Amino acid sequence: MAIKLNHLIIPAKDKLASAQLFAEIFGLEVKPAEGRFAQVPLDEHLTIDFADDEHTRDILHFVPEKLESHHYAFYVSDEEFDGIFERVKARNLVYGSGPTTDTDGRVGDRRGGRALYFRELNGHLLEVMTA
Repeated sequence: MAIKLNHLIIPAKDKLASAQLFAEIFGLEVKPAEGRFAQVPLDEHLTIDFADDEHTRDILHFVPEKLESHHYAFYVSDEEFDGIFERVKARNLVYGSGPTTDTDGRVGDRRGGRALYFRELNGHLLEVMTA
């Protein structure tokens, strides 16, 4: 059986601003607005859907005022990593080498590859890794 992930919903304070930052950092584009989500397609099968409406936040048990955080990890090529890292630095985002050292300003080693951790607009921890 082949299982493919179709979408992830990321709760946001401002879905469009969150989707735009994500798309900018990862070198992607925000899909034109349709419905309750601001979507960023990763490929032909998977979208990252940012939601800021009260109904979706209730379903996901996300209360922005509590600064609750989720963790999302992305495997990328070395070339993609270099581009993402440059865009993180260009936006002056705080970054680090690990999930508990996400502010140390270093790139981490992970299983023979590189890892980068940073927080997006809603405080969610994003991880980018090459191995």
